[in-house]
Amino acid sequence: MEWQVRRKVRSAYRGFQQWVAENPLQLIPFRHSLREYRKTWFKVDLRASSNVALLAVPQGMAYAAIAELPILYGIICSAIAAIVAPLFAGSRHTILGPTNATSLMVFSFFAASSYTQAEKIGLMPLLVAMVGVICIIGALLKAADLVQYISQSVLVGYITGAAILIIFNQAKHLFGVAEVVEPASNFFGMFTELIRANAHYYWQPAVLGFGTLILYLVLLRYLKALPNFAISLAIASLVSAIMAHSSGSWAAAVPTFGSFSTSDLHLRFPDYTDAGFWGDLPSLLGVAVAIAFLASLENTVMAKSIASRTGQKAEINQDMMSVGFANIACAFTAAMPASGSLTRSALNFESGAKSGIASIISGIFCLIAIFVFALITPNPVSFIPKAALAGLVVAVAASLIKSRNIRICLRSTPEDGGVLLVTFFTALLAPLYMAIFIGVSLSIFLFLRKVSRPHLVEYEISEQGELREKGHQTGQETPGISIVHVEGALFFGASELFQTQVKRLMLDPNLKVIILRLKNAHHLDATSVMALRDLIRFVRSQDRHLIISGATRDVYKVLKSSGVLRTLQKGCRREEGETNLFFYAPSNPNISTRDALIRAQDLLGTKKAEVKIFFDPSHEMKGKN
Repeated sequence: MEWQVRRKVRSAYRGFQQWVAENPLQLIPFRHSLREYRKTWFKVDLRASSNVALLAVPQGMAYAAIAELPILYGIICSAIAAIVAPLFAGSRHTILGPTNATSLMVFSFFAASSYTQAEKIGLMPLLVAMVGVICIIGALLKAADLVQYISQSVLVGYITGAAILIIFNQAKHLFGVAEVVEPASNFFGMFTELIRANAHYYWQPAVLGFGTLILYLVLLRYLKALPNFAISLAIASLVSAIMAHSSGSWAAAVPTFGSFSTSDLHLRFPDYTDAGFWGDLPSLLGVAVAIAFLASLENTVMAKSIASRTGQKAEINQDMMSVGFANIACAFTAAMPASGSLTRSALNFESGAKSGIASIISGIFCLIAIFVFALITPNPVSFIPKAALAGLVVAVAASLIKSRNIRICLRSTPEDGGVLLVTFFTALLAPLYMAIFIGVSLSIFLFLRKVSRPHLVEYEISEQGELREKGHQTGQETPGISIVHVEGALFFGASELFQTQVKRLMLDPNLKVIILRLKNAHHLDATSVMALRDLIRFVRSQDRHLIISGATRDVYKVLKSSGVLRTLQKGCRREEGETNLFFYAPSNPNISTRDALIRAQDLLGTKKAEVKIFFDPSHEMKGKN
């Protein structure tokens, strides 16, 4: 009996060792970045970090206001997450901190519950710690790999619904009725409360709030390089302070945020001694899972977006682990969820940041700002009008509504339109974490109905005219033309894999033209269409060309309805008959590929080109393909 137990223990231990060896996660990958760091990078990272900090401080206040938490939480979260995340992240450019979506999810959950404001603040350390633990467990289980199975329609529907909720939730501050309206967790509740409180509206906060919004939009259009968010908030605060000094009615109608001092800067821990602690765990589990999923998703999307522009490989599970550790650090300091910030990450990248050092320095700048605010008397935060910050939040929320993406999802396929609408209306009617669960569940259901994984293997034509697997090099250095046969379903569950595999083909420096043969490709949806659009842009950014051949009428209809056909045909002189799309002809199945090859040769300016063919080996070769 004893030897059997020992054998099982040894077997389990060997299995664990194998799992650890196969898991690519590193505990602190930042140490490798330090070894590669160059002194010349520091100046660039310093400039990028200062730009990010100027945006992070006021945005942190705004997101804390959305969650209806003390604005100190938002600034500290911006600082701590930016410092901790790069130690564990694979991406060099992502900036973590509070975001619109996660902040609104916190507000939505507590607005729908019976917790008081004091109980809410007391539960935040536990909630954020749970988010961190869930993210770390998810990273160890490689859960981030499942992100490719989430339809773009879910994200577009969720973000659009969340943006509308943010706008209506901030309207109470714009009209100065925050004290008289009852908290509501859905759109119709917020709308009803605003209508009910119309007799209490003040013109002063409305003028200040909408004036700040207009100022921000004007600065954003004409002075994009400046920290317009911070500038707009500073100007509005100054104007409000002058008006409040000269008019008592202004001061009464335009409330400001409460100040904080150094005594408010202390560690926060979940109260394990509280009698209801273990009872709070189940009630917080659902929203914790939803926030962890959303935070990881936001960070993954941002990391992949930047990686596609830098050529760096996106290590999404490593990045998910960084989200986990950042949230655990925030649970004990800021008690507010941290996620990948789209605006701050994009600003960090566009400012030329070279490494995670830029994120760490920006976090240090935020910490310095906190202590400066806490030591100055009177505290500068006490001069910030809630209406001015609400106007800026409305501007940021409105920017999240992407009409082009909505149009693509609604027009591509009925399934995409249905998923978007279901997710959108669920976000308006139910707590936001329910919208995430329902949208994802619906996407997975559709995925299981038509699951497929396209697989491409490289083949080339030998000097004898025979088709053979790549590996037998010809030694040619002539410009290359690749014909890619796409077989099976090309919908949201497979689009990421398809895009990655095609990009891998471009590692060949001689490859100049890719011909996608879509005769046997089915089930194009919004996600695959967006992936195709991004692929076209990526190919052209590398000074190469992409052509589609064998397109069926269904493929053409989706491309035209979504507007991606215009992207594909960009640069074609239609009056001269040039086109990058060739239709499948049943009477002559090979004519579209022939015409595409002629077009490729015209683009290359030569008829001497090495032609390679890629197709799915799981499908038998047919005489007519």
